[in-house]
Amino acid sequence: MDAASLPAALDLVASGGAGLSPEKRAALGASLPLLQRDYRFERVWFWGRIQGLRGAYYIAEGLGPDRAAPRSRLYSLNCVEWSLLPPASEDTVAQAEKLKGRFQGDPSFEYELTEIKAEDAEKLIEDGQQPVIKEEARLVATIEQIDKAVGIIPRGSFVKTPLGSVHENRNFEGLSLTEAKKLSSYFHLTEPVNLKNKTLLEKADLDPSTDFLDSLEHDIPKGSWTVQLEKGGIVVVLRSLLWLGLTFYHVPMTKQYGYVYFGTGEKNLDLPFML
Repeated sequence: MDAASLPAALDLVASGGAGLSPEKRAALGASLPLLQRDYRFERVWFWGRIQGLRGAYYIAEGLGPDRAAPRSRLYSLNCVEWSLLPPASEDTVAQAEKLKGRFQGDPSFEYELTEIKAEDAEKLIEDGQQPVIKEEARLVATIEQIDKAVGIIPRGSFVKTPLGSVHENRNFEGLSLTEAKKLSSYFHLTEPVNLKNKTLLEKADLDPSTDFLDSLEHDIPKGSWTVQLEKGGIVVVLRSLLWLGLTFYHVPMTKQYGYVYFGTGEKNLDLPFML
C-alpha cells in the first residue's frame, strides 16, 4: 500500500486482526519519506511484515517510473533503519521453497540445504561456499513468491503504453460496487501467464492498454480468495487463503486501493484439502 496513505489504509484492513502499534506507525511515517528521498524512488509502498520467532521484518518497496519493472525491496527490524535487499534469483527462490518452518528474525541466520542435489553441493564446496542459505536470501525469495502469487491491482488502475512501459492510470476513478465484488476485476501485478495462452478470439474483447495482466478468476486452486464487504459495505476486501495474511482493499468509486501482508511467510500448503 502507498506509504503516503498508510494510516488510513491500515485502518481499512484492520478487521482481519492485522495492524501496527502507534509507535511503529509513527516510525514508518517518518522513515518512509526519507527512504523515498535518499533512494530517489518515485513512489514507496509499505509491503507488510513477516513475523519471525525472535523478531519481525518490516518490508518496503521502491518503485520507478515503469511500474512493471522489478521493484527495489528493503527491510527493517525497527521501522527506522532500512537495508536494501538483493534481487531474487530463480535459484534463490527454488532453494527457499524447500525450506520449512518459521523465520527466525535474524538476517544472518543460516539454513542448511538438506534437499540440495549432490552435484550442486559439490559445486558449491568447490567454489569455497557451504550448502547453506541465509535468512536474508530466504526473505527476498519469499517476498518475490508472495508478490507473484497474490500481489494484485484493480482493473484499469494501470495502463500499458505502446512502448511497453506500465504507468498508473491518472483517469482511474475506482471500480463500481458491482464490478468490485468480482474476482475478474482484479489483476496480478506480475508477468502474465494465462493471457498468453488465450486465443485471438478470446483476446478480441480485451483492451490491450488495460487488460494486459492475468485476472484472479482463474487462480488455482479455485476458491483461494475470499471477497467481503466491510465498513458498512463501503470497502471491498480480498483475502488470500493461499498466503494467509495477504489483504487487499479497494473503496469503490475512489482511487483508494492497496494490499499488505502480515504473516509468517509460510505458504498454506493444506489449502486444496480445506476447500
